[in-house]
Amino acid sequence: MASSTLSSLSSTSSLPLQHTFTSNFKTSSQFPNKTSPFIIFAQQKTKKTRKIILKEDIVNIGKKGDLLDVRAGFFRNFLFPTGKAQIVTPTILKEMKIEEERIEAEKLRVKEEAQQLALIFETVGAFKVKRKGGKGKQIFGSVTAQDLVDIIKSQLQREVDKRIVDLPDIRETGEYIAELKLHPEVTAKVRVNVIAN
Repeated sequence: MASSTLSSLSSTSSLPLQHTFTSNFKTSSQFPNKTSPFIIFAQQKTKKTRKIILKEDIVNIGKKGDLLDVRAGFFRNFLFPTGKAQIVTPTILKEMKIEEERIEAEKLRVKEEAQQLALIFETVGAFKVKRKGGKGKQIFGSVTAQDLVDIIKSQLQREVDKRIVDLPDIRETGEYIAELKLHPEVTAKVRVNVIAN
């Protein structure tokens, strides 16, 4: 008896993981008297992922603040222990949204401030630069960005970084246009009047 059950078990275990079921209910009016077989196959293991937010820049993965879907093991074994990421929760999403709104408002405020400053620079008129004159319209030396920054500071009491000043090559007397890059989207055009002493 034991050997017969053992042989029946071994014969059933060699069958593939496939089961057939039949249903006796009517599926639609087109097929009134037919039964349909259902075949079920074993499914693969699903890949578990976690929705995370990065706390710092990681090469080939993302930048700080990025929302990513990563494998659970990668998060559990590397990102979480090293403190480079955390699981996203509704409160973290809410904080991120508030922070993004604050950053956008700050960017807008800086841009508006730059536009107002550009308006002041453009309405002030020409900045006069005095240089020792040579033959004809020639001047000794040239007018540099630092010269323009010093004149703006003395006339308008405004601090301007010389790296944002784009000044043409000035070696003669006359009127020139200099550009001040106050913001990535705002540029002020300033007139520079070079006069010989």
